Amino acid sequence: VDYSQIELRIMAHLSGDQNMVDAFNSGYDIHAATAAKIYKVPLSGVTSDMRRKAKTANFGIIYGISIFGLAERLAIPRGEAKELIDGYFETYPEVKRYMDESIQNAKANGYVETIYGRKRYLSDINSQNSIVRGYAERNAINAPIQGSAADIIKIAMVKIQEMIKRNQLKSKMTLQVHDELNFTVPADELDAMKSLVVNEMQNVVKLKVPIIADYGVGKNWLEAH
Repeated sequence: VDYSQIELRIMAHLSGDQNMVDAFNSGYDIHAATAAKIYKVPLSGVTSDMRRKAKTANFGIIYGISIFGLAERLAIPRGEAKELIDGYFETYPEVKRYMDESIQNAKANGYVETIYGRKRYLSDINSQNSIVRGYAERNAINAPIQGSAADIIKIAMVKIQEMIKRNQLKSKMTLQVHDELNFTVPADELDAMKSLVVNEMQNVVKLKVPIIADYGVGKNWLEAH
């Protein structure tokens, strides 16, 4: 069972950007919705190439990707990458505000926090070395997002384990990998575990947008994927 686009959903929550919040709350494909806004076309007019570029921008920008980095990743001219990033921030202006404020808060406090108040200290945030400082600034933007995702799944794991014990199930939580949990489940407990795990993962915290968990089943991890 894995979280669907959890980091983008946390970005929507932290930034409060209305366009991003509305896209998630409407159940739209966030990458197609982003492409439609950036390229100023209806959702039905979004091509697979537009969606691919918007997806890379969606995930790249929350990691502080540069124009050069986006151009390299998409194999496009830097001018087009700049237009893509500019279009992204025009589409999601509150995301840009969140990023700028995260850096300023880190410079003032020396740390950033997750949704649950867990701190990430950034000793290089005021470094005179621009490369070192830039790395810290990217962490200031991303650490609250990645850190909050880590907090959320850990709390879900605790709640799921409590429910497995309470219901005296034989199923076992086997492995956590980033935003995914793997379980070893007897066939006669499969339906109960699907319901239990998805419910706990989706309701572990209330954000401004829904949290979605998807599952797959198989005789091994490869099949389940």
